[in-house]
Amino acid sequence: MSEASIIGKQLYQHLGKLFFAVAIADKSVHTKEIDKLRSFIRKYWLDVDAVEDEYGEDAAFQIESVFDWLLEYEKDATICFEEFEEFYKEHRRRFTQPMKTLILDTAHAIAHAVSGKNKSELILLGKLGLLLDS
Repeated sequence: MSEASIIGKQLYQHLGKLFFAVAIADKSVHTKEIDKLRSFIRKYWLDVDAVEDEYGEDAAFQIESVFDWLLEYEKDATICFEEFEEFYKEHRRRFTQPMKTLILDTAHAIAHAVSGKNKSELILLGKLGLLLDS
């Protein structure tokens, strides 16, 4: 697997962490949030690039795999966001403007999936917006 493919796969894994952080920001993940994420993966993320994992699957499915793993092991939103932030800062060039827009759209859709956005989700979305604008 080439270095570009490895970083591409890592990008999707870190997106899984980010979207999990958004979903768990209010201390619980609802089925509607999971459904919204899966819908966005299939509708938008599969078409972002041609990166595949070691099994020949579209690497965008790494978002879902990492999200599910984090959910199962009840990981912390702050740590997940910080890991995404660190990856983003190290690999800014991989994040095109259309990808940044899709990241924000996905994060907002997850946050809005259950009764609108709450305070903790709004704070995290604000931090994400500032990060992607930097």
